[in-house]
Amino acid sequence: MPKFTRTKENFVCEHCGASVLGTGYTNHCPKCLFSKHVDVNPGDRAEVCGGLMRPVGYELQKGQYVLIHQCEKCGVVKRNKTAPGDSVDALIGLTKQP
Repeated sequence: MPKFTRTKENFVCEHCGASVLGTGYTNHCPKCLFSKHVDVNPGDRAEVCGGLMRPVGYELQKGQYVLIHQCEKCGVVKRNKTAPGDSVDALIGLTKQP
C-alpha cells in the first residue's frame, strides 16, 4: 500500500462550515485548522473512524510549522504540515489553549 495517495477533493469543514478547495495535498481547513480522521496513509480514505481532528498544537520541524491534531472520537494523534493559506490567527490561537 502506498504511503501517499494524492486525492484532490473540495469539502465543507464540519467544524466551522468553510468551503475548502482541495489541491490534492489539502489536509485541513485553512480557516479553523480542523481536519477529519479519514486516512490510514495520507490520501487513501481507508480510515473508518471519521472523527473530527482537533488542532491541539504545533511544532517547528526543519523550518516548517507542523500541526498536531487529535481525533475527538478515537484519540489518535497525527501531525500534518501547515499550508501557505492557513489562518495565522488560528495557528497563534493554539498557543493560548490549556
